[in-house]
Amino acid sequence: MRHQSIALVGGSGFIGSHLANALVAAGKDVRIATRRRSHASHLTLLPLDVVETDVFDPVQLAGFVEGADAVVNLVGILNGRRGDPYGPEFAKAHVELPSKIVAACEGKGVHRLIHISPIGADPRGPSMYLRSRGDGEKAVRASTSLAATIFRLSVVFGPEDTFLNKLAFLQRVFPVIPLAKPDAKFQPVYVGDVAKAIVNVLDLDAASGHTYELGGPQVYTLEQLVKFCGDTIGRNARIVRLPDALARLQALSFEMLPGEPMLARDNLDSMKIDSVMSGPLAPELGVEPASIEVIAPVYLSGASLRSRFNAFRAHAGR
Repeated sequence: MRHQSIALVGGSGFIGSHLANALVAAGKDVRIATRRRSHASHLTLLPLDVVETDVFDPVQLAGFVEGADAVVNLVGILNGRRGDPYGPEFAKAHVELPSKIVAACEGKGVHRLIHISPIGADPRGPSMYLRSRGDGEKAVRASTSLAATIFRLSVVFGPEDTFLNKLAFLQRVFPVIPLAKPDAKFQPVYVGDVAKAIVNVLDLDAASGHTYELGGPQVYTLEQLVKFCGDTIGRNARIVRLPDALARLQALSFEMLPGEPMLARDNLDSMKIDSVMSGPLAPELGVEPASIEVIAPVYLSGASLRSRFNAFRAHAGR
């Protein structure tokens, strides 16, 4: 079945912006929900609709999805207050919102839903982030009327990412990096490949009910990624591998600073689970994943000061 009208929840963010471009290129009619139109100003040149909507309000959310053929939920947060099994921010973004999206789709006759989640999502996972993500997936699977597909992603990289850009920025500023969880494993996936995979299965009936893992062609430790970024920009900071006790103290210190922490204790807990695919990419995704060695040097070593500091400003401005 062809899905023409696509509603993106969280579509003005990093992954959503690339997905919006890919959907428009595929000839889809795209609408993006955002609390403030200015948040999607970078997408205004595209032929799509930006709708000011509070997606946490069931009435506004139902109005936003009405008439859509498919909905894609891209909303996710990395940090929030602590709680058992998770704090209120995680509950709101990762569990309550997917439940509301399912209800809105069912109420307005939208039958196709794509839900973005991380590798390692599990209601019994080691972190609030992973537990809340796991419960969000349960809410999506609970629907008996939706043709739902879940994508579980490893860390996503690309020109506007806040991962590799941050690792490069830190080495431009600091000669020494005390590194927590240096042996944590990741399988970075290019944001363009994520967008392509979503577009490729959007109209694929056989993808209904499936959960797809999505990662890049190679697995790296966090320490290897730091070294890669340093090599790329020609500024290799000395890495000090922190034991777990000092890593938690470091994270606690960051949590006490104003704004979103650069590293939180819950992030450390998430890294207890390797963000690595359990098997090969599904062939129906139609993706030959690009490596960080091919893509990342283009933007990490960019000449402009603005490109170098984009990730830091995005992090600090949350």
